[in-house]
Amino acid sequence: MSSTVHDVRTPAAPRVQEVSDGVFAYHQPDGTWWINNTGFLVGRRGVTSIDACSTERRTRAYLEAIRAVTPRPVRTLVNTHHHGDHTYGNHLFEDATIVGHEAVREGILAWGAPRSAPFWTEVDWGDFEAAPPFLTYTEGVTLWVDDLRCEVRHVGTAAHTTSDSLVWIPERRVLFAGDLLFNGGTPFLLQGSVSGAIGVLEDVVRPLGAEVIVPGHGPVTGPGTIDDVLGYLRFVQDTARAAVDAGLSPLEAARETDLGPYAGLADRERIVGNLHRAYAELAGAAPGAPIDAAAALADMVAYNGGRPLTCLA
Repeated sequence: MSSTVHDVRTPAAPRVQEVSDGVFAYHQPDGTWWINNTGFLVGRRGVTSIDACSTERRTRAYLEAIRAVTPRPVRTLVNTHHHGDHTYGNHLFEDATIVGHEAVREGILAWGAPRSAPFWTEVDWGDFEAAPPFLTYTEGVTLWVDDLRCEVRHVGTAAHTTSDSLVWIPERRVLFAGDLLFNGGTPFLLQGSVSGAIGVLEDVVRPLGAEVIVPGHGPVTGPGTIDDVLGYLRFVQDTARAAVDAGLSPLEAARETDLGPYAGLADRERIVGNLHRAYAELAGAAPGAPIDAAAALADMVAYNGGRPLTCLA
């Protein structure tokens, strides 16, 4: 089967949104596979960027968007986690200090070059060079943009991945959540933990009291999205428990599951990967423990009618 599938959707152009004075979100519709959000803060001496994009074309467009706001150089690039939609463009930030959790560095080096087949439709990734963080931390680091404090914190456990950090700007009540939060898209926990993500959202994210949240995917939002994602994660856990008791595989369970209020979320096939992770946790696997990701992705393709998952990056 060819991995090229044409999709009628054409994502809208990315949008720069000033969410607080000198603090910008870069929202990339439609937030589906490999189409992430980034953001940047403008200081007197330079720019701090939060994440890169997945392809050369998208990352160059993001850098142009920054230049349309300010001529100052990007001096610092923070990676919220290791996934390629947030890091494949790192190498294009030529003069920036790349900052991330130690597991981000390990994850980028382990992933290697981007590839579409056999799980996604073909993507023009453009030029690529692995560029992991070269300034790393284990718990967190404080960045200053002039006098504005930005707290970069590892969340302490596996959630979306094992390398998740958030960027919290307490003075402005602005949170860059990375992929701890999806707005309008299906959360994805294959390399993380369902139970861990629930704990992080309840015990780390919600107590911050953020008023403006830039999610990893989807439009800029507010604290209500925390409850939306928690509802989905608990739905995954409940579905997994019932399916294990019924002797169903993750793929069988997904096929028999009525997604109900979550049926309208983008990339609904992620239910299969999330069930693979939830099954592992029910069997006693530690949060973030390695599981067979290729088998889970193959099941997601099967759930998608045998077609590669649509990527419009």
